[in-house]
Amino acid sequence: MASTGFFARLGNLWKGFLSIWVSDVEKNHPEIAYENAINGMVEKYSALKRATAAIIRRRDELALRHTAQSKELAQTTQDLNVAVETNQDDLALVLIQKKNQLETEVAELQGEMEAAAKEADSAKTSLLQVQSEIKKLKSERDAMMAKFQSAQARLRIQEQLDGLSIDAEVKALDNVRDHVKNTVAQANLGKELSESSLDQRLANLRAQSGDVGAKVQLEQLKAAAASAKANAQKKTL
Repeated sequence: MASTGFFARLGNLWKGFLSIWVSDVEKNHPEIAYENAINGMVEKYSALKRATAAIIRRRDELALRHTAQSKELAQTTQDLNVAVETNQDDLALVLIQKKNQLETEVAELQGEMEAAAKEADSAKTSLLQVQSEIKKLKSERDAMMAKFQSAQARLRIQEQLDGLSIDAEVKALDNVRDHVKNTVAQANLGKELSESSLDQRLANLRAQSGDVGAKVQLEQLKAAAASAKANAQKKTL
């Protein structure tokens, strides 16, 4: 008894682990969960379809029996009327018993036939509902899998972007920036050194002297022109 209980607990424990493992697998692969659900619905649909077919067959058989018994009841009623009219009492008694029996059977068949018809309608409605649920489930599977795959693709891209290191690229740009700055500084230093040399200062001084001399000469030319103009006006007078 104790060993039986131990193995039962061990079996339950294994089932629990298996259930957790299956649940994790279905989370990572939702298409498996959808396929399992759809397959389960399809199995139920097949079983319900077989049951519905049996109900419809019984309904049809009851309808045939009801039709046959109704015809026999009508014929028996007609025979009874003839027997009564022809004073065949012994035959009439037999026909009366048969008629009563047929009326009972026809009434029972009528009730069973109506009940079977209702069961058949209910079964067909259930069958159509299950069929509709299967279609909805397949449509949901397609939509959810499309969203899931899209999300997975975005996550993979994000992971790739997150995994990229930009340190090397930034360091390379920093080196380039430093080199450019150093080159510009060296060029500026050469210019500053050339401007501060004695030769350059002397050249600048001579350039300034040349400018001053040109300005003096220009003033002299303007004064001479003004003097000549004044002398010409005096002569005219």
